[in-house]
Amino acid sequence: MNNQNAIVHFEIAVDDIERAQKFYGDIFGWSFNTFEMPEGDPYYGVTTTEVDDKNQPKHPGAINGGMMKRKMKEQPSMNYINVTSIDDMMKKIADQGGETCMPKTEIAPGMGWIACFKDPEANMMGLHQMPEKLKDA
Repeated sequence: MNNQNAIVHFEIAVDDIERAQKFYGDIFGWSFNTFEMPEGDPYYGVTTTEVDDKNQPKHPGAINGGMMKRKMKEQPSMNYINVTSIDDMMKKIADQGGETCMPKTEIAPGMGWIACFKDPEANMMGLHQMPEKLKDA
């Protein structure tokens, strides 16, 4: 089974990075890696499970995630669903009554794209599209 349409990443938005990392690290044993972004605050990778040499979780169904400084007061935590084409999926979402919260946006060069939608029940979810060079890696 591939990971198409599976939740592949979570993202926690926080006000105080150090406090949040201490909380999750002390309670769950999670570790954090800092990624400097081309613009804005750093992004923090969250490792919740053992990874292989391609930095992918070794255990079926396990996912790792990220942590970021909250950019807006009501910014929710987010789950990201892996899709082949964000453009195609956003059209399907709109056709079924969903709405775009954030259009397709490049994460950083070579890391793929993300987008955000709100379902008809007002729940926010994210989409992730891998760049072609990483799809078969």
